[in-house]
Amino acid sequence: MKLKLLTAMLIGAALGIGAVEGLHGQAKPPAYLIADITVNNETLFKEWADKINPTFGQFGAKYLVRGGQTIAIPGSGEPPKRSVLIVFESLDKAKAWNESDAVKQARSMSDRGAKFHSWLVEGAQ
Repeated sequence: MKLKLLTAMLIGAALGIGAVEGLHGQAKPPAYLIADITVNNETLFKEWADKINPTFGQFGAKYLVRGGQTIAIPGSGEPPKRSVLIVFESLDKAKAWNESDAVKQARSMSDRGAKFHSWLVEGAQ
C-alpha cells in the first residue's frame, strides 16, 4: 500500500513538474520599443506626446527609459538627444499597439515636433 502511494506521489510530482516546464516553454519573450528622438519644437512634441502616451497603457506597455541623462560610450559617437525604452508583454502586443487606430491617429499629425528613429525588437526569454 505504501509503495503504491509513494509511486503515485512520484508520478504526480513528475507530471506537475512537466506541466510547469511546458507552461514556461510556451511563454513569449517581451518586446521593446526603442526610440532615438531629437525634439525641435517642444510645443508640438508635447501635443504629440499627449496623444501617444495613453496608448501604451492600453496595450499593457510601460516605460523603462524616458529621457533622462545620457552618457556617450567612447568611440560610439554622439548619444541621442532623448532616448525612450518601452516594454511590451510580447511582440504580438507591440505589433497590435503599432497597428492600432489610436497610434495611427497620433501619427497622423503632420508635424510632431521631433525627428524619430524607432523600432520594435523582440527581447530574450
